[in-house]
Amino acid sequence: MGASGSMRFLLLVAAVAASASVCAAQLRRNHYAGVCPDVETIVLGAVTKKFQQTFITVGALVHLYFHDCFVEGCDASVLIASTANNTAEKDATANLSLAGDGFDTVIKAKAALDAVPRCRNQVSCADILTMATRDAIALAGGPAYAVELGRLDGLSSMATSVPGKLAPPTSSLDKLTALFASNGLSQTDMIALSGGHTVGLAHCSTFASRLRPTVDPTLSPKFAAQLQSWCPPNVDARTAVPMDTVTPRAFDNQYFKNLQTGMGLLSSDQLFYTDPRSRPTVDSWAKSEAAFDQAFVTAITKMGRVGVKTDASQGNIRHNCAAFN
Repeated sequence: MGASGSMRFLLLVAAVAASASVCAAQLRRNHYAGVCPDVETIVLGAVTKKFQQTFITVGALVHLYFHDCFVEGCDASVLIASTANNTAEKDATANLSLAGDGFDTVIKAKAALDAVPRCRNQVSCADILTMATRDAIALAGGPAYAVELGRLDGLSSMATSVPGKLAPPTSSLDKLTALFASNGLSQTDMIALSGGHTVGLAHCSTFASRLRPTVDPTLSPKFAAQLQSWCPPNVDARTAVPMDTVTPRAFDNQYFKNLQTGMGLLSSDQLFYTDPRSRPTVDSWAKSEAAFDQAFVTAITKMGRVGVKTDASQGNIRHNCAAFN
């Protein structure tokens, strides 16, 4: 690429970044005050009901929100169902592990909003997912925080757009850091968001390579034996275990304490402690839950701005979260 080509490329990158910043700047906390003032109360009610039915709801929503934002931005494109003519994001290989309870929570919250005449089809599915994730975290004992609203729902959802956007659990620290940086998130943000693994489940297949044919030396021997008993050879592919086996139902800083004792479930979790570049952050948040909470809120707020659509040419408010209008 010549000097003029390099300059054009840099200008294009700058223009895209500027456009994303403008869209993110148009998000605001009271976005629906004029059309559906009780939106947050209504969504909280639906999330609370689902939470009371199954605790899986919490990890399912955190996982779903992350996978939505990292592919085409936070635009609810991951909620779209595949059709005869299109294989949607949710059916991409990397998304097959997303628990149905996350999708169901958004559907229930959307129905609760549509039951209120003035709110019907006024609130985007992208914003519902944002609020529902926040509410689930708080219900599990995590930090309560205000959310920015005003996202529109995306107009595209293709499985082919997923590869390369979501890092596999075998990724190196450098690869993970680069992926998060491409979404405007720092390494500190990345480690904070990974702390969301304090809730949720992982299928045995995602960490099987750490158990056989030889045990990953970064695993605690006692923990490895426990995992081997839960996930024997030829285990049912649907079998899943808590990502935090100590306090699986609490959104807390136990995830970081687990890393200190070789009890990180995924290799991409444990490397935050084995790599000296990220270990001080792990140690800091293992010591202070308040510090972790603050970093997590900062990180998830920044993630909620990734690739948002706020212009009518980019998106709309879906009448059905699983289908385009």
